[in-house]
Amino acid sequence: QSYIFSIFTPVFSVTRSFRNYSNILICCANRGMGSGLGGGSFISSSSAYGLGMGMGMGTGVVAPIQAVTFNKSLLAPLNLEIDPNIQVVRTQEKEQIKSLNNRFASFIDKVRFLEQQNKMLETKWSLLQNQTATRSNIDAMFEAYISNLRRQLDSLGNDKMKLEADLHNMQGLVEDFKNKYEDEINKRTECENEFVLIKKDVDEAYMNKVELEAKLESLTDEINFLRQIFEEEIRELQSQIKDTSVVVEMDNSRNLDMDAIVAEVRAQYEDIANRSRAEAEMWYKSKFEEIQTSASKYGDDLRSTKTEIADLNRMIQRLQSEIDSVKGQRANLENQIAEAEERGELAMRDAKGRIKDLEDALQRAKQDMARQIREYQDLMNVKLALDIEIATYRKLLEGEEDRLASGIKSINISKQSSKFDSLSQRTLLKSPA
Repeated sequence: QSYIFSIFTPVFSVTRSFRNYSNILICCANRGMGSGLGGGSFISSSSAYGLGMGMGMGTGVVAPIQAVTFNKSLLAPLNLEIDPNIQVVRTQEKEQIKSLNNRFASFIDKVRFLEQQNKMLETKWSLLQNQTATRSNIDAMFEAYISNLRRQLDSLGNDKMKLEADLHNMQGLVEDFKNKYEDEINKRTECENEFVLIKKDVDEAYMNKVELEAKLESLTDEINFLRQIFEEEIRELQSQIKDTSVVVEMDNSRNLDMDAIVAEVRAQYEDIANRSRAEAEMWYKSKFEEIQTSASKYGDDLRSTKTEIADLNRMIQRLQSEIDSVKGQRANLENQIAEAEERGELAMRDAKGRIKDLEDALQRAKQDMARQIREYQDLMNVKLALDIEIATYRKLLEGEEDRLASGIKSINISKQSSKFDSLSQRTLLKSPA
């Protein structure tokens, strides 16, 4: 309604100005004809110009020129005491009439142009009306495609829910395997700590064994050395005893049995040497037996430790293989989860992209439809305004043509000068308006 009102407003203003212009044209034409009767050459130009424009702007039919009879006594100059600047005013009025006629001609051209535009818009509107059937088919196709995509989206949503459930289960399994893996790592750490402690004990036992073996070797060497020394001393004593002759002088000059004495002394020394050898051998044998006992004990401990170490190594290898298998299963599960998430994301992204494309296409179609509806409304408003304007202009032109025709027929050439003055004064009063 506001748009129609904004179009009608200049129509009414143009109508009002055209009505004023028509009054000016009629008054000026009457004045030109009246002044022609009294003033010579201005008669034909003003009256012909005014009448020509009045007839040409009407229905296009020129009325035949009637014979004019007048009284020649009226051609005599009269002392009317007219303002000497009236000619300048008439010239200005003539130029104003020319400019108004030019504006009126341009206005007629504009009306014709608007009629052509109206026909063109009517043609466009008929074409748009013919295209509505195909638009409805396209809308149906869009709706079917959107419903298909929605079904696909629902199926993808169900698949996503299933994958999320599988993902939750897989995450639970991964968490369980992770806990088992952490327990195995803790057990492995404890075993490694025990292995370190046992290895330390084994190292200490081995060092003790080496030290005892070194001591045993040194004691054996010492025993052999002492044995050799004792044997050498015994041989020396025997050689000395064998080669030495003892001369004992007695005051009583009694003969002693030196052989018996030497034999006794030798027996005593041999007894002492044998006892010393036996004691040394017994001591070294006891030490050697103790060393062998401790060595055998440490050897047993070492063998048991080696057995435990081998068992621990086998356990560590078994746990390592289990850990590797669990790691492989975890990696496979993580890869499967990542692939499932990637497929779900790709499917969701593809579905969202399709939905967005369809929504954009639907929005564009709606916008195009709304734009065409607005254009149709604008065209209808323009058409209505143009029809009203054309009808108004047609009525104005017909009214002005009738008025001009009735004015031409009612002209009385034999008017009195007083009537001519009153007509001139009325024209001067209306021309500024």
